[in-house]
Order: sequence, then C-alpha cells, then structure tokens
Amino acid sequence: MRVTGETQLRDYNGGLAADEAIRLVVPTDALGLRLDQVLARLLPQYSRSRLQSWVEAGRVSVDARPATPKQRLKGGEAIAVFPLAAADAGVFEPQAIALSILYEDAAIIVLDKPAGLVAHPAAGNRDGTMLNALLHYAPELAAVPRAGIVHRLDKDTSGLLVVARTLEAQTNLVRQMQARSVKREYLALLSGKVATPGVINAAIGRHPTQRTRMAVLADHAAGAKPAITHYRVLRHLRREELPATLVECRLESGRTHQIRVHMQHLGLPIVGDQTYGRQPWRGWFPRQVLHALRLAIAHPVSAAPMQWEAPLPSDVREFLDSLQPA
Repeated sequence: MRVTGETQLRDYNGGLAADEAIRLVVPTDALGLRLDQVLARLLPQYSRSRLQSWVEAGRVSVDARPATPKQRLKGGEAIAVFPLAAADAGVFEPQAIALSILYEDAAIIVLDKPAGLVAHPAAGNRDGTMLNALLHYAPELAAVPRAGIVHRLDKDTSGLLVVARTLEAQTNLVRQMQARSVKREYLALLSGKVATPGVINAAIGRHPTQRTRMAVLADHAAGAKPAITHYRVLRHLRREELPATLVECRLESGRTHQIRVHMQHLGLPIVGDQTYGRQPWRGWFPRQVLHALRLAIAHPVSAAPMQWEAPLPSDVREFLDSLQPA
C-alpha cells in the first residue's frame, strides 16, 4: 500500500480535516475484492459502516471516478477518500459546565460524571448535558460523532466514562466494547437480601407498552439484545426492618438501564430507583444507588492496559454509612 504525502498533514485534532484526502493505491493481492473490503483492510481505524457512508455520500473515488461499495478491484487503482465531518457537527452548543476529569491525553478523556448530569442531549434535555460541556472544554470534539462519547451513564448514575478525542480512537473503543474487552464495574445497593454471587443472562429491549422503560424480553423477541451481568455480595445492610445488599456488578454487555433492569428482574431492584424500584425503599434516597466504580480499557493508540477508579460520591457514602449491618 502507498499513501501520498497528503495524509501526513494533520490538524490539531490528530485526524484529517474534512477537505483533506486520504490517497491510497490498491495492493495487487486485492484482485477481485470489493471496494468496501479493501477500504476496511487499508483503513482499519475507521468502522466499516463509516467507510460505507462515505462511499455512498460520494466521498470516495477510484481512478478519479465516483466509487460504489461493491465494485470489484483489480489492484493498482488509485483511491481517494474525503472524510466527512460528524453528522451532528455544529448542532449542539458548547456550554461552560464543570467536568471532573481523571485522565486525558491526545486520544481520550476519562471523566467522573456526577449524578444529575445527562450524558447526551435528547428530548427534554437539549442542553446542559455532558456533551455540551465537552464541546466547550475540547472544541475539536465537534468533529467526532456524539462529541466522542462512547458509552453513557443514566442521568442519576454517577461514575466513570471514557470519551474519544479522535474518530480513530472512537472506532477503536467501540470495537473494544463490541469485543467485550472493556472492564466496567459498578457498586449498587439492592432492595432485599442476596445470599450468593451470580450471573444474569437475560436479553433486554424496549418495554412493549411503557416506551420510556426497558425490560427483560425473550431472546427471540423483536428488539431483544443479549445482556450479561455478573454480581457479587459486598455487604448486607438494613434500615429498620428493610434489608439491603451492597453488590459489585460487572458488565459483559452494555444495554440501556442494564443493571437496573436485571436487578428488578431478580426481584431485587436498586434502592432509590424511581423507575424500576419498589415501595418499601421509596423516599429513603432521592435516586438510584448506582455508581460506575472502575473502568479498564486498552489505550486506543498504544494498546497499553489502563484502569481507573472513581470514589463514591458523598451523598451515597453518607447514605451507606447511615445504614446498619444486617
């Protein structure tokens, strides 16, 4: 493979500017392969879906002619790829919102998200989110889809999140998520007594009638996605006659509301959960007692193993201290 000098020009984001071409020469051993297969081989830092979107948008040419994803190649052709800026670039407003940053370098930012902060704008939360704060803190994130957010935490869940500063880093981290190699551990206080550690392997999807909620569904149900949660007991606690169990949960998958839904499915909802909780513990704590405690990844550039831990927020720590041993 040959790459022209144009790809050596880098902007301050470490990526390619929107009007800058990646120029490639198809290797001779690619005879008979489709363009989309060759692009995936030559540009592994980008996802296949992103490369295909650039082809379909007319941002890829072969020998100076517009390309199609499935055209067959002979080897030796000149390919030019003009990356598109993120579709949501310029849509969201940068806002000066404080962020708790535990680590950052040219490729990633690791945050300790407080409870009450929405991760990404949505209906009813168009601004005042972590995404708005990131765009203010690191303006180059406007060129990365979702401002580099790779995974999310619910509004009332605190703890660790990793953000990609470049498109290449985002693609790498998403692939780590898909390969289930990212380590994510949470602390949760469950309503009830848990005797032994366990694993919940139950598909999750949108609730069939309550569309703002998720639910455990049959594996073959429409919209059901595999979800696996491991949990182990840390402490048995109580408030008056109400039992509770502090557990550590480890995710293999990362579905919306996964721990909250899985624990409700066991009949042990998280204390303070206003959506999936149950009456005996209502009113004792204003939000779910759920905290993303540890995060471990392979660095998207160096591949070095990295791990972080975020201390419990003060409101959770004080609430746990107010409970009695069971």
